[in-house]
Amino acid sequence: MSALIPRRAVIAGALALPVAAPEAQTPRPGPPQGGAPARPLLIPNKTTLYQRIVTHPGATLSPRPDSQGAQPIAGFEVFYVYARQGGDSGWVQVGRASDGRIDGWVPAAKTIAWQQTLVGAFTNPAGRQPVLFLDNKDAEQNLLLDGHAGDSARQMLAAAQGGNPGHVIAREPDAWANIEEHFYLLPILSSTPIEREFGPPLRLLEVISAPAQQPPPPPPDFKAAVVFLVDTTISMQPYINGTREVIRQVVGRIRSTPMGNLFRFGLVAYRDSLEDTAALEYYARVYAKPDFNQPADAILAAIDQVKEAKASSLGYDEDPIGGLKATIDEIDWNGISPGYRHVVLITDAAARPGNHPHSVTRMSITQIKEYADGKGVWVWALHLLTQEGARHDDWSLAARQYKELTARNETTQLYYPVPAGQTGAQYATQADFENQADHLARAVITAAAQTSGRPVPDLGPTRGQAPPQLAQQLPVIREAMRLAYLGHVQQTTAPEAVRSWTTDRDLADPALTSLGVRVLLTKNQLSDLAATLKQVLRLGRSGQLEPGNFFAQLQSAVASSFRDPQQIPQATRIGSLLGEFLEDLPYKSELLETSSHEWEQMTAIKRDAMMNGIDDRLSLYAAFDADTQKWYDLGNSQNPSEKVYPVPIEALP
Repeated sequence: MSALIPRRAVIAGALALPVAAPEAQTPRPGPPQGGAPARPLLIPNKTTLYQRIVTHPGATLSPRPDSQGAQPIAGFEVFYVYARQGGDSGWVQVGRASDGRIDGWVPAAKTIAWQQTLVGAFTNPAGRQPVLFLDNKDAEQNLLLDGHAGDSARQMLAAAQGGNPGHVIAREPDAWANIEEHFYLLPILSSTPIEREFGPPLRLLEVISAPAQQPPPPPPDFKAAVVFLVDTTISMQPYINGTREVIRQVVGRIRSTPMGNLFRFGLVAYRDSLEDTAALEYYARVYAKPDFNQPADAILAAIDQVKEAKASSLGYDEDPIGGLKATIDEIDWNGISPGYRHVVLITDAAARPGNHPHSVTRMSITQIKEYADGKGVWVWALHLLTQEGARHDDWSLAARQYKELTARNETTQLYYPVPAGQTGAQYATQADFENQADHLARAVITAAAQTSGRPVPDLGPTRGQAPPQLAQQLPVIREAMRLAYLGHVQQTTAPEAVRSWTTDRDLADPALTSLGVRVLLTKNQLSDLAATLKQVLRLGRSGQLEPGNFFAQLQSAVASSFRDPQQIPQATRIGSLLGEFLEDLPYKSELLETSSHEWEQMTAIKRDAMMNGIDDRLSLYAAFDADTQKWYDLGNSQNPSEKVYPVPIEALP
């Protein structure tokens, strides 16, 4: 089914604004000679945020505010505004960067103001309705207020596909338009909360999409991999043996089949910080990577070397987050097809929080999940319900953590406790573990075979029934894998729409996010945000600082490190010191809204929890900064400081 709805007024052209490679960029003018460089116009009532516009199809760029010498602009482009002349029917002076380099003049009628750098990002469409884009605000609002919005949306889509589009301009593509794989521009112009009589509130989003020429899709080069990430501390040897047996059996079955060339296992072991116990030998060790240059059974010799530790770690909780970070960083996931990059965490203990003194990464479960999602890595968890875990009252905490870590959306988690209540065993056994690990591996291999068009290999009889949750979710999981891969192969971006209205939630099941909101932050903005949060963290954890002096000390500390100290306002709440780009976002948090009075009245425990959240965010921002592949030159400015990172709005402080 086509992602585009036939309509007489549909806008032609492929949708999205891919970032051009350096060699494809046109020469940029140098900075102005003599005197201070020009500055873009500020957004009204702002002191640090500049005006930006997105151009319409058919816009031209002229050296002067007239049509003489005008050159067409290829696709939609994003510019800073340096001057305006003649109102809405006049001209706008623009530049791709904010450093004073002017590119020319664009007719004002061919521009759309983009006050905030908010963009939409489609979630994997498996298990939810497709996002619809309507042609006017009232139609979208009426749909959101409809007590049967899911049914109404289905009827609108069916009518549009039958040649009667009504208010429907377009729908999202069938394949997943994954912004982490192929960056596209779906600017959000406005966001309005809609309170409903039935169900939770929804966001009414006004959006535009930017057409540009798309490169041809690359030839399919399908590869799939499952990397087992195994806890190898004391008492884990039975499950190490079980993992080895599952890999050995599956490899033996697929080795001589077409999937033998397309699927590989890997194995990474983790223990704990060596600062706890040096005798643990390592905190993470890669025993085998998914290597398509070697036979499928080359892994078997490597995994025979995996043994449990001879020394006990400190405490019952461990650091699987460190093991997961090492797995994500040390495996070449770029050689494995999106949708088929899988890590299976095997553990019997909860994860240490990011603020633990011996945390290797300083990242929380939330941050490592966002990091894995950014790399397109799916994390599964086989949680061993052991007698020792019950004795330490660890089961419920670990379950909460690993459900969050493995969530694919709000209702689907790749979390499987062992045992699963089928064998009657009270605690995890090697046999029950092998059964669940075997079913999990079969699920990925079968999905990979179906997507790649290869025959599904005979994997032999199962060891037992599949875990009920896996059996129930398997159709959605397989479809999500397939759509992620197709989106990669087809380089799927946004649907064809210029200016339209939509929402961020599945209308049939508003618990599901359909269109995530990202904030495009520049290098400088992310750096300033991190620097300010470090000051908040330092002062917030200062045992010698009276709560009543916190805001005065914070304002002084921020002013000394801020890029432009003159822009520091009198702080009435913490959010006012973190950057103007946070002020008008459709996002609020307890930290941003905390006032001086509220800080003074807050308990020490609550303040400490807030500081722990800041510590987690700083670790995540460091990971964003280091992820060079995800920094985009939005306006082809050729200025490194203008590059932006699509930060999930939930990752803001």
